[in-house]
Amino acid sequence: MVNTENVENIEKVEEVVDKKPKTTSKTKKAKKEIKITLIRSACSARPNQRKTCEALGLRKLNASKVVEDTPAIRGMVFTIQHLVKVEEL
Repeated sequence: MVNTENVENIEKVEEVVDKKPKTTSKTKKAKKEIKITLIRSACSARPNQRKTCEALGLRKLNASKVVEDTPAIRGMVFTIQHLVKVEEL
């Protein structure tokens, strides 16, 4: 014996689960960006600090990069805070 009401309810639930929620431009948050400028040379810095500068794309003095403001980037900036200047955009 199969209860037809339960089968119909299950089918309705499956239809609702399969539908994706609509995203609109209002729900998207504006991404914050920061500008990082290398103001001191990384030549005499520790190896991890040199690699961090390289990973951020800062290879020459006064080189600037605009990157997204994320916790990972903030941690990298904290590692080389004495070598760079940070501006919020």
